[in-house]
Amino acid sequence: MLKLLFMNRIVVTSMSLALVLGATFTATASAASAKDGEAVYMAKCKNCHGADGAGNPAIAKMMNVTMNPLGSATVQAKSDADLKTIVTTGTGKMKPVSGLAAADGDNVVAYLRTLKK
Repeated sequence: MLKLLFMNRIVVTSMSLALVLGATFTATASAASAKDGEAVYMAKCKNCHGADGAGNPAIAKMMNVTMNPLGSATVQAKSDADLKTIVTTGTGKMKPVSGLAAADGDNVVAYLRTLKK
């Protein structure tokens, strides 16, 4: 009887550990990377939006647009899905960002979240 209880405890503990490790691996594997997003941002977005996300005044003037700082409450209030759509399909005079890998949109959004003021 004692052996059976001990074996049941090992099975339950092993299952719990597997669930925790599986959940951790899944969250880590699918989590967007702000670091990777920063690299994409610096390569593809910095010219118009500035290194700090405040916007490039010369580009804004040339295109006759107002650029909200990416860390502003207005931009940060948008959902991750909305921000990703803006990056991938464009909005207003902003064209879609071309040449993005599948995870790049999520990574850029993760980086944009780090700019919150």
